[in-house]
Formats: sequence, C-alpha cells, structure tokens
Amino acid sequence: MAETESAPLLKEIFNRARLEHFARETTTVYPAFDGERFLALTSQNLNALSIMQRLRQIALAYHAVLPGGFEKNIEILWALAPRIGHGFASITLPEYVALHGKDHFDLSMQALAYFTRFGSSEFAIRHFLQDDLARTLKVMEVWSLDDNEHVRRLASEGCRPRLPWSFQLKALIADPSPVATILENLKSDPSLYVRKSVANHLNDITKDHPAWVFEKIADWDQEDAHTAWIMKQALRTLIKKGDTRALHLFGAGHKPDVAVEAFSVTPSSLKLGGAVKIAASLRSTATGPQKLLIDYAVHYVKKAGGTSKKVFKWKELTLAPGASAELSISRAIRDFTTRVHYAGNHPVELIVNGEVLAEGAFELLE
Repeated sequence: MAETESAPLLKEIFNRARLEHFARETTTVYPAFDGERFLALTSQNLNALSIMQRLRQIALAYHAVLPGGFEKNIEILWALAPRIGHGFASITLPEYVALHGKDHFDLSMQALAYFTRFGSSEFAIRHFLQDDLARTLKVMEVWSLDDNEHVRRLASEGCRPRLPWSFQLKALIADPSPVATILENLKSDPSLYVRKSVANHLNDITKDHPAWVFEKIADWDQEDAHTAWIMKQALRTLIKKGDTRALHLFGAGHKPDVAVEAFSVTPSSLKLGGAVKIAASLRSTATGPQKLLIDYAVHYVKKAGGTSKKVFKWKELTLAPGASAELSISRAIRDFTTRVHYAGNHPVELIVNGEVLAEGAFELLE
C-alpha cells in the first residue's frame, strides 16, 4: 500500500469521479436521493483530507442526505453495496454502520457481515468491540464458521489487537484469550485470504504474549499444509529475532554448521533510487542434512542518527553434508510511505538460524 512519487496517492481512491459514481449509483437504487447535496458535502475541503478522512466524510454525508432512519438507510445502502465496484471504496458502507449503528446492534452485525463481502468491515467492527467486547466476539465466533470466506476473514481480521490503519484494541492486547475460539476455528481454513489474516493476528499477539501463542499452537497439526503455513507466518517476527522456540518448532533451532565462503553487498555506495545486490555462498560442514532458515538484515540510518534494524526473509533450505548453496537478492533503495531513507553507512547482516554469520555494508550518498 506504499505511495511513490510516480503513483497516484491512495486518497485519490475517493476523488471527484468516485464521489460522482457514489451519487449516481445511490440515485439508481433510491431515486429521491439528493445527489447534488451529497456531492457538495463530500467535496468539502477534499484536497486537504487523508484517505480515511475522505472515507468518513462520505459516510457522514450519507447520514445527512438519506431519509434519516437507520433501518431505512441500511436498506438503501444494502442495495447500493454491489454497485460500488471497488473494494476499498466499499468500506464507506461499514463506516456508516460504525458511526450510526451502535443503538441497532443486531441489524449492524447483519449489515457488517453483508458489506464485508464487497470490501471489508474490519475497521467498523472495532467500534463495536470497543463498546461491548464479549457481545461482539460472540457474533464473530459465529462468523468464523460462515460459508463465505470474506465473513470468516472478518472474524479474525476485525479483532486483531494491532490492526494497521485502525486503533488498537487495548483489552485484547492485555489478554488475547477471548479470541482463542475464533483462531482455533480458522487454523486450517481452506482460503488463503483467511489464513493470511489468522497468521497476521497471531503475529500481532506474539509481540505481547509469545508464550500464549506457543501454548495455543502446540497441538496444531503441522502435517496439515494449511495449518503449517499459518504457524510459520504467525511466528515470522519471532523467527526473524532468532527466537529458539520458534526456530525449534520448524526444525531450525540448531546452531548452523556452515562455512560462509563469500558474502558481498554491492555496490559499496549508491544514491537513493538505486539498488543493492546481496550475495552469499554457504557450504555445509555438518555430518548430516540440516535445515537452514536464511535471512538478511539491513540497519537503516535514522533521521536523528543511529540505525534501525529490519530483518527480511531470504531462503529456507535443507543442505546435505558438504553441499553448497549460492544465494543472491536485489533490494531497491527508494523511499516509501512506510520508510524514508537517510544518507550514511547501512550495515547488512547474513543471518542463519537466528545467528549472524557475516556482515557487509553500503553507503547511501546525499
């Protein structure tokens, strides 16, 4: 979801053309809709608003322009949902529910489960979780068994303790146990869309309660490919940190018996917009086959000085005695919304089974 200079800003999802589309399609399902007033309200100060502010402004405009009763408005928006034609733009409808549906809990839950099929209700459901955690999670447990993958994903994604682009659920950061049933129900889900959410949810929890996660997945069947995928992705942050419990779980908890015959970072210096090539040559010195989880880390220079370490997955392999492996990867050095680069020396590390085995660096020039 990163923005670059050459790509349009994400907030342009809600540009004038999109607003006109909303007005036109709403008029189709509700002929009495005042499209001109809607456009006037949604266009106010548009250029200065972020993507989430634009989304909320649209939801507020619907409340101002539609008849006024929540039940009637949901009926109209229900008919509108399949006509929007854009996943993120459709999040406007759950946002309306979050803003105006708290006194209509059952209808709001039905609406969020329906609207999520066209975009996602993951942000909206969090308002209900914050107001009444137990009641909302009870509904989400039912969603975790739904036939529709979008609804099942909402059951996991909506109650992630640290969902990006939304506020944190402090109660679930303090104690993740209320979501255990949901995660258990989805541990071998056939949908990759759902499995990614479950893995991300568990990865969130490992940042505060790693022992809780290990306890929950201890009896999960790694012979099930879907479950094994979730487990590995869920523990990715711990694996990158060299956590011995996570490494042992995947057969890579042993000290790597390898010789690093070469490790290079080229070029040694470059300007922003270029790329560095990281290459390594490893040879096994073990007497038997060994599983190796190979990562690399870049220590990015911070604005205030010093560096911040970021670990990247590289390769997972099993190396026979005396066998060698040649690896190389190219990494672009350019600014994103999530990372701004600063000039200076950037150390690079080769990490195998959680241990740093070689080091290099590149210099980012002004």
